[in-house]
Amino acid sequence: MERSNVSARDGTAFWHHRWIQLTIGIVCMGLVANLQYAWTLFVIPMDNAHHWGQAAIQTAFTIFIVTETWLVPVEGWLVDKFGPRPVVIGGAVCAALGWIIDAHASSLAELYAAAVIAGIGAGCVYGTCVGTALKWFPDKRGLAAGLTAAGFGAGAAVTVIPIANMIQRSGYEHTFMFFGIFQGVCILLLATFMTRPKPPVNVVAAKRVVASKIDYTPGEMIRSPLFWVLYLMFVFVAAGGIIATAQLGPIAREYGFAKMPVNLLGVTLPLLTMTLSIDNLCNGFTRPLCGFLSDRIGRENTMFMIFLGEGVALLGLMQFGHNPYAFMFFAAAVFLCWGEIFSIFPATCADTFGSKYAAANAGTLYTAKGTASMLVPIASVLSANGGWGTVFISAAVVSIAAAVSAKFILAPMRKRWIEQSGAPAGAAIAEPRLQASSGSPE
Repeated sequence: MERSNVSARDGTAFWHHRWIQLTIGIVCMGLVANLQYAWTLFVIPMDNAHHWGQAAIQTAFTIFIVTETWLVPVEGWLVDKFGPRPVVIGGAVCAALGWIIDAHASSLAELYAAAVIAGIGAGCVYGTCVGTALKWFPDKRGLAAGLTAAGFGAGAAVTVIPIANMIQRSGYEHTFMFFGIFQGVCILLLATFMTRPKPPVNVVAAKRVVASKIDYTPGEMIRSPLFWVLYLMFVFVAAGGIIATAQLGPIAREYGFAKMPVNLLGVTLPLLTMTLSIDNLCNGFTRPLCGFLSDRIGRENTMFMIFLGEGVALLGLMQFGHNPYAFMFFAAAVFLCWGEIFSIFPATCADTFGSKYAAANAGTLYTAKGTASMLVPIASVLSANGGWGTVFISAAVVSIAAAVSAKFILAPMRKRWIEQSGAPAGAAIAEPRLQASSGSPE
């Protein structure tokens, strides 16, 4: 039975319990999610106002993703050293400031500077919340990482409709200002309740999950071939979802049904708005679901099934996407089979390379998302020359390749690695080194 971190007798505050800390992280993730997932709603209004060109505006999205992901190892190191609270407070300030600058940007240079600042903010929040979840739950890493990542995937679903309505009613500038300040203030307040992870000792992992007894530093991790197999697989699968995130709006407009009214369960919305809402829900739902599943049947088995599903969904979007309802269905399927990478890969990383440096290690692996985002402009070029079919086929092929790699390359490599670290399947996970380094709660 889990030893609670809440005790009325010793006066420990109730929010120091690991499930409360997990909930705080989930809410913070939901609040910062709009920086990525609502971006597509601002592209056309900004282009109409300034005539910068959609490709130039989408470059800001790429800059945001690259900054968000490639600085996460540094932010993870700060979390491992100083704890989550100061890092998330800094992230809250940057997240708000990025959208405030977007609201007043009168040149592409200002737009790109805002993307860097917003990327730093999103990375601080994302890397901290995922990294600390992995530490709090050595026995349920897939589920904990999935629930945390679900906040980022589904958080935008709650606000995408209000954002779209506010853009129509008050303009994109006012929308950037309002939501930037609102999100930043809420994250800052929640950050004050965050504390260093102090997981219960001697918890038992699921039988199908094996964990290393050795805590590898980021430097030791990146020198292992196993890490680079994980990294390339992450890039392959992330590419399809990131391209869809950035390009769903332009694709729907090119197909001519972006503003077509759609009724679903008594709610009528423009097709693009409805699609984005459903996609964000699927993107969030799949993260804890597949994280929980990977805790039960193994990381690689889950990867094989879901990555294969993404490839099929991308091909379906290519073949049937000109039908508006098929477009909605297969776009949702892409997100359902894509979002789980943000739970499975961090959990696999912590299983393989230990918990003590989990924030920095998972952050280093997370830079693969930034690498994948570099393919967004390439997708625009491919669509201009060969149509969206070329983009879908390319993304589907690499996703299917990642599925095969998970089963026949990653699984045997990771098995040998874990055996060398001396951790039998289902072993009790004791982390005295982590406990010793945790210090007092913040």
